[in-house]
Amino acid sequence: YEPILKEFEQRTGIWVELETGGTVTLLERIAAGESGADLMFGGGADSLSAYSACFAPYVSEYAGDVAPEYDLGGGIWTPFSALPVVLIYNTKLVEPEWLTKWSDLLEDRFRGKIAFSDPGISGSSFTGLVTLLYALGGEPDDVMREFAANLEGIQLDSSGDVLTCVAGGTDWVGITLEESALKQIAAGKDIAMVYPTDGTSLVPDGSALVKGAAHRDNAQVFLDFTVSRDVQQLLPDQFYRRSVREDVAPGGELIALEEIPMVDYNISWASENRDRLLMTWAFYLGGEAVP
Repeated sequence: YEPILKEFEQRTGIWVELETGGTVTLLERIAAGESGADLMFGGGADSLSAYSACFAPYVSEYAGDVAPEYDLGGGIWTPFSALPVVLIYNTKLVEPEWLTKWSDLLEDRFRGKIAFSDPGISGSSFTGLVTLLYALGGEPDDVMREFAANLEGIQLDSSGDVLTCVAGGTDWVGITLEESALKQIAAGKDIAMVYPTDGTSLVPDGSALVKGAAHRDNAQVFLDFTVSRDVQQLLPDQFYRRSVREDVAPGGELIALEEIPMVDYNISWASENRDRLLMTWAFYLGGEAVP
């Protein structure tokens, strides 16, 4: 985000005050009226949708350039990039044929060796959990119970820890986003990436205008900037991310979406059932239930 914020400031003369944190942590602060923020930059569309009461509708001037598969959320969020969920494994500890699909995570060989961050904190982890539910089918509660058992009740505090633990061999396999995995692979880490054969999701992250924002006009300028062609072209060129615009092609490191099996991920269902899913998940992990 830093190069994008710097470019925005240089082009517009509008100063950006940044506060970082986990998706859910930031959304909770906005919901409590404690953030003083004008907008939320980042976070999966399913997480933003779950907190839609905190945001004011705004449709970007570039909305017509966004590919039709990326939902605009009724103007509640402005999509920024498309982020497939992927599986990763440590290349020194895992044979490639051991991890090809979501159901492999339930095998005994990976018991206690799976890196997964708390979906009550990490928006990308929540998307990963719901993707697993869609890919495996069956009763969500049964799937979560079995997956939690294979985690042996252990989950990480942040999504970044997933990459660290798998690269370092503390865990053998993990669930993360395509962009994060490709960055680590490019940095020479002992990680390989898998697009699950039983399907994955392509939920966009995005930005949203906070209801009652003190600097609404400036925030709208920023929202337009994030989906402008110049910024969207930076995503595949520099950041291993997929643009949401129709006129920006994937970069050389990104395979065509047509080659990736997809589940039918329903953003509305995920956001509407978020609290119930997280309460059930916390129960099976043996932690505190999410209120």
